Amino acid sequence: MSLFLEYLEEIENRKKDLGLAPKPIDSAELLAEIIEQIKDSAHEHRDVSLNFFIYNTLPGTTSAASEKAKFLKEIILGETVVAEISVEFAFELLSHMKGGPSIEVLLDLALGDDTALAAKAADVLKTQVFLYDADTARLEAAFKAGNGVAKDLLESYAQAEFFTKLPDVAEKIEVVTYIAGEGDISTDLLSPGHQAHSRADRELHGQCMITPEAQQEIQALQAKHPNAKVMLIAEKGTMGVGSSRMSGVNNVALWAGKQASPYVPFINIAPVVAGTNGISPIFLTTVDVTGGIGLDLKNWVKKVDANGKTVVDDNGDAVLEEAYSVATGTILTIDTKAKKLFNGDKELVDISSAFTPQKVEFMKAGGSYAVVFGKKLQTFAAETLGIEAPAVFALSKETSIEGQGLTAVEKIFNRNAVGVTSKNALHAGSDVRVKVNIVGSQDTTGPMTCQELEAMAASTISPIVDGAYQSGCHTASVWDSKAKANIPKLMSFMNAFGLITARDPKGVYPAMTDVIHKVLNDITVDDRAIIIGGDSHTRMSKGVAFGADSGTVALALATGEAAMPIPESVKVTFKGKMKGYMDFRDVVHSTQAQMLKQFGGENVFQGRVIEVHIGTLLADQAFTFTDWSAEMKAKASICISEDETLIGSLEIAKSRIQIMIDKGMENPAKTLQGLIDIANKRIEEIKSGSAPALTPDNNAKYYAEVVVDLDQIDEPMIADPDVNNDDVSKRYTHDVIRPVSYYKGKPVDLGFVGSCMVHKGDMQIIAQMFRNIEKQNGNIEFKAPLVVAPPTYNIVDELKAEGDWEILQKYSGFEFNDASPKDAARTKYDNIMYLERPGCNLCMGNQEKAEPGDTVIATSTRLFQGRVVADSAEKKGESLLGSTPLVVLSTMLGRFPTMDEYTAAVEGINLTDFAPPTHALTSAPAVAVRIADPV
Repeated sequence: MSLFLEYLEEIENRKKDLGLAPKPIDSAELLAEIIEQIKDSAHEHRDVSLNFFIYNTLPGTTSAASEKAKFLKEIILGETVVAEISVEFAFELLSHMKGGPSIEVLLDLALGDDTALAAKAADVLKTQVFLYDADTARLEAAFKAGNGVAKDLLESYAQAEFFTKLPDVAEKIEVVTYIAGEGDISTDLLSPGHQAHSRADRELHGQCMITPEAQQEIQALQAKHPNAKVMLIAEKGTMGVGSSRMSGVNNVALWAGKQASPYVPFINIAPVVAGTNGISPIFLTTVDVTGGIGLDLKNWVKKVDANGKTVVDDNGDAVLEEAYSVATGTILTIDTKAKKLFNGDKELVDISSAFTPQKVEFMKAGGSYAVVFGKKLQTFAAETLGIEAPAVFALSKETSIEGQGLTAVEKIFNRNAVGVTSKNALHAGSDVRVKVNIVGSQDTTGPMTCQELEAMAASTISPIVDGAYQSGCHTASVWDSKAKANIPKLMSFMNAFGLITARDPKGVYPAMTDVIHKVLNDITVDDRAIIIGGDSHTRMSKGVAFGADSGTVALALATGEAAMPIPESVKVTFKGKMKGYMDFRDVVHSTQAQMLKQFGGENVFQGRVIEVHIGTLLADQAFTFTDWSAEMKAKASICISEDETLIGSLEIAKSRIQIMIDKGMENPAKTLQGLIDIANKRIEEIKSGSAPALTPDNNAKYYAEVVVDLDQIDEPMIADPDVNNDDVSKRYTHDVIRPVSYYKGKPVDLGFVGSCMVHKGDMQIIAQMFRNIEKQNGNIEFKAPLVVAPPTYNIVDELKAEGDWEILQKYSGFEFNDASPKDAARTKYDNIMYLERPGCNLCMGNQEKAEPGDTVIATSTRLFQGRVVADSAEKKGESLLGSTPLVVLSTMLGRFPTMDEYTAAVEGINLTDFAPPTHALTSAPAVAVRIADPV
């Protein structure tokens, strides 16, 4: 059967089984067959083939785009005649293909001998921005050879006409409100983790946003108010918390945005989203990628009494009152010039934060990518012409405050900044382009990152990136048909692009399903590095890391850069002494609880960088804090370490990178060896004193300072989804932190030790607890299932070498087998311990899940509704989060332990070595001069 007939069969099945349109074409072989049918005027499938060619072929650097561009060139040159595609229409189609093969064809024509065609090609090229080195090199060579068209193009690019000639953002934008949920809205609601396999199939994945009923309601609002855009709202909450999913914004845009191009299906842009408490930072970046609008509504405010004091309820929480209504179906007007939100003539709230000059540029250009590439193109053109580029784009905000020292994040951004005009060091609020050192792509968003790279016509990783990794951890638990269909293609693409990949497309080295954040933590070998990763838990304990959507990851891979304002910081220090039976996880949870108490319920971490003065903890253990900062709604976190501690962490990182080399994971560019070289250089800098471990200046300025009192922590602390709270907006927020005594006698249905929140020490704790309980009781049995998933293979290997894996095996009822991985997710659990394959397992919720309605106690990070455990008809599922010893003991008892039971179980076990540093981890401010551009 021909590829085309197979495609028709797939179309029929898609329509019959799923009610979907034909899948967009990315295959060169299929499109070549379609083109032959178009050329045959008598072919029975000619009309439908023509339709597929024009309207259903993916642009950029897909192999299909290459075939499409070649055929359009034939039409333009008159080598082929297609009645339905005139020369003018062929040029129009090329203009919507964004880059790669289309740019190559347009340059061929523009720099060719036919002056009429050259002029038409040049007109199209003047609207394009996705030009890469090979394209600009052709232009530069033609210009130097005296080509007039090349000179004309460069002059247009220098004036940034590709941007200036675009229509301005409308002054008034009418919206109709839709309450998507009350309380914080996780991106799981917009793009559920258990549907991760379908994200690259945009129309199919779009069906999972919120509920089918919600999708119908959104469509009904659009039909009723055709001149208004539907604005999705998180009422009494923050929009887009939890994960940095491009798929979430894509789904919102699919239902409530506008089509990016009439010739490209299911790629929509410009959604409008809002939240009472604004938009989470990682989600807002994704909104910017699509040229959308994200509003901070502030429509619920704290109620105050006659004396101006905040009114609180019986739980001590502030009582909120409605400042104005945004009930579903309310018509509002966004005034982009006044930067205010109106209901009729009534001004509701200032929304200027959504309409900074930079954000307005993204809206005008249809997304942030076009602005990033446009700026680079303008700079190239001006330099080639030998002129100064005119100030077309909004000037970057560069803030330097005389006499004020630098926080850790300010130092990192100043070190990595590019294209900055100021000679003085920059402070928080400054807009900065920065070099990205490390990039991570994860496996359930990776297929979308591939699409984004193809769409922006990128074909190889930027040479200025120190290292990049493609993980396989989110699909590690179950090697099912979905994983088999998606993951090999992903690994092959990323390996060819230049990343270190968890799976070898050639099958030489074994699959490494290590949790992505753990790998990125190991390959980050400089405490002054900037890391971008396709997951909200990209929060390294060395350098500063930002979780990002799949598109921003693609941009970092393609350009080696990211752009953002320097964030504000909150300083966290510790005092007091830890009790011997407490785990560091309890310190992490208590930090959140004590912060909220110190600031009257205000989360000062939200949208800011947490600078934690952790000093004495190695990177693995310190990562437990930085990882959790995603749940604190922080933008990122930075660990301030002592010199010897940092050297120890770098030595561990070197050894683990060497293991990757020994396994055969090195690439032709010798990326992994390059990282070891960087680590060696950094260690020498620290030892010599020429560049000690990163510390803030002692006169740095913070948004807030939090002091965590370790003396107050005397029980294991649990993060509770509070599923039965009468106020629905306070459920699933991660902000309810309670001591274990609150849960006296509460049954536990399943325990989970795994995810990025655990390290080797956690596995050792389990082994030591087993030895303790063996000695106390003579035997070990489980009254609830216990799932244990080590985060990395290194940990498993080390435990085997040291003897701890043996006791875990002794009491396990299931042990993973890489030679025969599970091909179906577990739906029922026995009261045994499951030793699972390294990876995310239950935390991701896309493969393994607890049984509906279970009460789960887990070391993982996610407590969102339906993520780890769904509700049953009888009971709401609960994902309570705590320390490893608490989880293990709870499964042995089938309930939460008493303090006596807990302390007996951990007797003699060193749960953590953490102690506050004995001296301030700050440095005297140097002269506030910025380090020179690194690239």
